[in-house]
Amino acid sequence: MITSFASDNTAGASKEIIQAMIDANEGYAIPYALDEYSQQSDTIFSKIFGDVTVCYTLSGTGANVVALKAMLRPWQGVICADVSHINTEESGAPEVITGSKLLPVPSCNGKVRIADMEKYLADKNSFHKVSPKVVSITQSTEKGTLYTIDEIKEICAFAHENDLLVHMDGSRIANAVVSLGCDIKVITRDAGVDVLSFGGAKNGLVFGEAVVFFNKELSRDYMTMRKQSLQLISKMRFVSAQFNRFFKDDLWLQNARHSNGMAQYLAQELQKNHALTVQKPFVNAVFVRMNKALIQKLSQEFYFYVTDTEKNEVRFMCSFQTAKEEIDYLVQRINLLSK
Repeated sequence: MITSFASDNTAGASKEIIQAMIDANEGYAIPYALDEYSQQSDTIFSKIFGDVTVCYTLSGTGANVVALKAMLRPWQGVICADVSHINTEESGAPEVITGSKLLPVPSCNGKVRIADMEKYLADKNSFHKVSPKVVSITQSTEKGTLYTIDEIKEICAFAHENDLLVHMDGSRIANAVVSLGCDIKVITRDAGVDVLSFGGAKNGLVFGEAVVFFNKELSRDYMTMRKQSLQLISKMRFVSAQFNRFFKDDLWLQNARHSNGMAQYLAQELQKNHALTVQKPFVNAVFVRMNKALIQKLSQEFYFYVTDTEKNEVRFMCSFQTAKEEIDYLVQRINLLSK
């Protein structure tokens, strides 16, 4: 396969995670997330966040679906950024499975703004309209940017003042924590987030995500909702065992720190080429504008995504296993092909 900078999903899994799954394969375990590995993982999440309910799922889309399903009634909607993953990359799963409607607003560098969300508030009192109930934000955003702690607090305050709940899609939450240099609790529970989709597969897990309910009232029927949403497997210990190792020795932060660092290095090297316009990376994504001919040439050798065809913008994504030598080769080829 050609060298991939398309997504952190193209990376494999941390060797420590593979070993944890091998270790969990010994003997017997109670099925359906009632096993000892899941109990251990529940305890770890509670040490990190306080008193929470945790629902393990198989995928990021599955985590978002279960989270939103727990927060909504069918006539209610989700205010989200137009570029949000739930709106653009999940094949309509949130709407199909929850029966609720997404209410997108124009994004600014991937973020939602309170002024844009306010237009939906009038619909709360009309039985002719979809009533907004949830605000969903992504941290880090689909544009590689970050909500600051104050921005998250402001959004949560706005939501709660208007009887709305807040969901955070944290598929790359570890990268955000490392970049912001704060405790994860500060940008989630303490900021007012009600439910978090905690990502793992983009940061070294084989598969598996976790829905963390800070508002435990919303988790009452999560086990049934998980089953109905096709996110429960009998041998759930293989998800929980991964999380147990993920948190040991801060592997989740080590992996994110490496991928963020590789993105910083890539951006630094690309900025030396004046034929490119390089966006400052906040996490592990580097957005670059280059001419169309260069994109076409480069795509013959590397796997990456074109994120904006009008602006000729591409995204290079680094992962926990991205090597400096791979970046050096990418930069070398870009410099040569851009001449």
